Amino acid sequence: MEQATDFDVIVVGGGFGGVYLTYRLTQDGLNVQVFEAGSDVGGTWYWNCYPGARCDVESWEYSYSFSDEIEREWRWSERFATQPEILSYIGHVADRFDLRRHMRFDTRVVAATFDDAASTWTIETDAGDRFTARYCIMATGCLSTSRLPDIPGIDQFRGDTYRTGEWPHEGVDFTGKRVGVIGTGSSGIQAIPEIAKQAEQLYVFQRTPSFSVPAKNGPRPSEHEELWRTDHRRLREEARRSRSGVLHEYATKQADEMPPAEREAELSRRWNKGGTNFMYAFTDIATNEVANGFAAEFVRRKIAEIVDDPDVADQLMPRDYPIGTKRICVDTDYYATFNRPNVSLVNLREAPIAELTADAIRTRDATYRVDAIVFATGFDAITGALLAMDIRGVGGISLRDAWADGPRAYLGVAITDFPNLFIITGPGSPSVISNMVLSCEHHANWIAECLTHMRQVGVNRIEARQEDQDAWVEHVNAVAEPTLFGKAASWYRGANIPGKPQVFMPYIGGVGVYHRRCADEAAKGYPGFILSKQRDDQEAA
Repeated sequence: MEQATDFDVIVVGGGFGGVYLTYRLTQDGLNVQVFEAGSDVGGTWYWNCYPGARCDVESWEYSYSFSDEIEREWRWSERFATQPEILSYIGHVADRFDLRRHMRFDTRVVAATFDDAASTWTIETDAGDRFTARYCIMATGCLSTSRLPDIPGIDQFRGDTYRTGEWPHEGVDFTGKRVGVIGTGSSGIQAIPEIAKQAEQLYVFQRTPSFSVPAKNGPRPSEHEELWRTDHRRLREEARRSRSGVLHEYATKQADEMPPAEREAELSRRWNKGGTNFMYAFTDIATNEVANGFAAEFVRRKIAEIVDDPDVADQLMPRDYPIGTKRICVDTDYYATFNRPNVSLVNLREAPIAELTADAIRTRDATYRVDAIVFATGFDAITGALLAMDIRGVGGISLRDAWADGPRAYLGVAITDFPNLFIITGPGSPSVISNMVLSCEHHANWIAECLTHMRQVGVNRIEARQEDQDAWVEHVNAVAEPTLFGKAASWYRGANIPGKPQVFMPYIGGVGVYHRRCADEAAKGYPGFILSKQRDDQEAA
């Protein structure tokens, strides 16, 4: 007779990962409770409802694969779905399988503590409530902790302020207002064209320009919809075996194997097709500086063609990092927006922000009067949501201490000294450089199958072995080392967060390779883990 707990599994987070985990684990007969800080399902897509927010993976791929019924029922309206449509989709899945009854919304988890004697987790919420479970799964998302820059006077500004990562659900009307957008990463690049359509004057404050490729968005072709409906299982399996979990056209030639005219034609074809497929024009674009330079220079030429003012165009061109080593952005009319008479680019490298005043953003050289400020300043990616909680494992060790020199996890899914704790798309997995929905499904399935195995062999405690975790972390680093990713101060490495250890967090060896490695771990009976049976005092007696 095991010690009683409130639940078999507690899941933290109600986004794509949490919703599918709820379905999968309850199908296996487990008693599951989900805690979600938002007021409904959606995760990242609940919070990031800023104007222009949309996916950069084609809609039909950025969706669940577990249900043939959902594949047949749901109709995506566009190639790259908007935030409202994605949120409606997640809600449809939750309704279709009656999953919300397992979820508690408007509830933020602030602490998770492991009881070594009982091998259970105690979860504490922001309301002070405590719940216990045998297993805890963190489905907190990789881009769920938005950040504000450390700007002097940020509390002095008396106008309206917004974060793209925590946008008001009722929407914002910028008509007739002077607006400052700080940040030109993916969120800023999506929001800026939409805000420019409303604002009387828009100032775009840019520190580091981003590479962006056009979406070339449009309605979903009917013939493609029919193909996907009839052949989705084969297409999904092909995606799982691919490098990124997306059905891109993966190149078969290195750049130097192509004559200049062929290289140019291939880059043009991919640019005109739209989307991140552009980044797979050559096999060595992520490892060879010369090959990477061909693609980067092509984008810079396109910027020069689109933007009327040569000086503005020049300032929008990234030059100090290889293309793709920071997140490649996908836009709709971003560069063309700077041709509008009500849009001005402010180069923060030439004149950094000195302070915010009651009604302005003041740089070293000028003062910009604004009625509203939009902070599109990114996230504490991959680890931020985890470290925001007080997570304590064996002997009270805190995750913050365990990761003081950077995150360490076995297969990106489990952590030494934190038994019965799993992570969805954690550091050391393909996570943010993959199709996130596919990766969420894969981790949820792998964890569910692991728990089934444990029940079958009569154990209820699992912990990553230290030596296997160390070996995996070394492998993740070794795979990243020969690439160009180390040449960029990106959020992939935590470079956007002052004081955060500089560690390349995603696994860049490929989604297909990673899936095979995880499958091998399971097939061999989880040799990288310590599995044991925890008994209570009565059973032991």
